[in-house]
Amino acid sequence: MNWGIWDKKLNTTEIEQLIHVCVENNISTFDHADIYGGYTTESEFGKGFFSSKIAREKLQFISKCGIQTVTENRKNTIKHYDYSKEHIIWSVENSLKNLKTDYLDVLLLHRPSPLMQSDIIAEAAEKLKSEGKIINFGLSNFTASQTELIRQNTEVTYNQIQFSATNFEPMLDGSLDYMQIHQIRPMAWNPLGAVFKEDTDTTRRLKKLLATLVAKYHVGSDTILLSWILQHPSKIIPIAGTVNVARIQLLTKATELQLEKEDWFAIWTASRGNPVA
Repeated sequence: MNWGIWDKKLNTTEIEQLIHVCVENNISTFDHADIYGGYTTESEFGKGFFSSKIAREKLQFISKCGIQTVTENRKNTIKHYDYSKEHIIWSVENSLKNLKTDYLDVLLLHRPSPLMQSDIIAEAAEKLKSEGKIINFGLSNFTASQTELIRQNTEVTYNQIQFSATNFEPMLDGSLDYMQIHQIRPMAWNPLGAVFKEDTDTTRRLKKLLATLVAKYHVGSDTILLSWILQHPSKIIPIAGTVNVARIQLLTKATELQLEKEDWFAIWTASRGNPVA
């Protein structure tokens, strides 16, 4: 999301170089959505991917569809969601063209719509699977009940949700429990939460604790926060947004760090502002 015109405005050469940096640091999955950059970022990434000459089978591409927003690139008059069979199929085929690939490893419905019909969505997902245009199907920002509605008719493999030390509600409201029960793998967007974005009582408590933990574990605060997520038994996959090469090179250290149990609970306690019951 951050690579295109919405943020860093990387050119083709910069995107190509950044893809290589990621792969060299054992990061091979790239999270997209058709809407990123006002429906332009997938195409920009595709140019960089094509220039990289990296074999497609060495990478995994995720994309999302369903959000229709008002932009010069779409003839919409109001922001809305479209989960008709025709639109889902068209969106995937358009993403494939833009990303310069024959298939998506994962297709996600970007956000739930009150008008979505599970059987229609299933027809689209199954057709795309049968044609080899998607390998796995999942959701993004769906509640447990919304997920249950969709999985009545088709398999749901992933759900991308907001989860972090400052957005931990999914582990309390049953969302992550539900995913474990049904073997749905969670992905976490904004995995560092508000820690470095806001100055609040919560973030001040967390920063004070993190300073102690940084000295203890000899890694950065972001590594500790990612490790905190990774230790949840639902096997959450954090989605990193950084384009900073030095930070990318350190990301996988979170997979090697095992926080002591009391430190894990200390982070949660600092975020809550009070001890667990």
